[in-house]
Amino acid sequence: MPSSAKGQRTEAALLNAAREVFTDKGYFNTKISDITGVAGRSTASFYNYYENKEQLLEALLGAFSTEVLEQSLAAKTGDPLDGIRGAVRAYWTSYKKYLPEMIGVFQMAMLDEGFARRWRANRAAGIRAVLTGLHSAERINPPIGLELDVLASTLVSMLEGFCWTWLAMGGDPDVDPPDDETAIETLATVWYRAVYGRVPTD
Repeated sequence: MPSSAKGQRTEAALLNAAREVFTDKGYFNTKISDITGVAGRSTASFYNYYENKEQLLEALLGAFSTEVLEQSLAAKTGDPLDGIRGAVRAYWTSYKKYLPEMIGVFQMAMLDEGFARRWRANRAAGIRAVLTGLHSAERINPPIGLELDVLASTLVSMLEGFCWTWLAMGGDPDVDPPDDETAIETLATVWYRAVYGRVPTD
């Protein structure tokens, strides 16, 4: 991030413009000149901040991850169900907000092994956060009875797959689209049951 206020404003303008153009055109159809045009900056100025469009997408992926983490931490109240629900809500709402970028990320991960490694590293951070919660749950509750690292991977995969199916791919045939609260509550309840072995009672 550039240290000067002007540099920070320019980079923010480029990121915001990229999000707008990705929404309108899709990641692969977007040109750098499209981004700089919407940002009101010269194409040459783009390269003061990013080497290419892929690097800008990585920056937006970082913003997505930071937003999920910050919202998840803010939702913690000491109640396990509230914590799980808050983490799910953070992921679902951020995924919706960054949907064009998330589509671009998955497309790039399928085409570029370097990008795939960076995405796996990002995913690993989420798994570690979930794993920390699972260890905390076992300290005050009976053992879950599953390999915790595999369970953490499963829960993260559930979030990713559900969001991709309903937010990016248009859902499943013959299943009514869930509204936000139904989606969040369903995911949170499945997660809670997997960890605590019972139905939420709130």
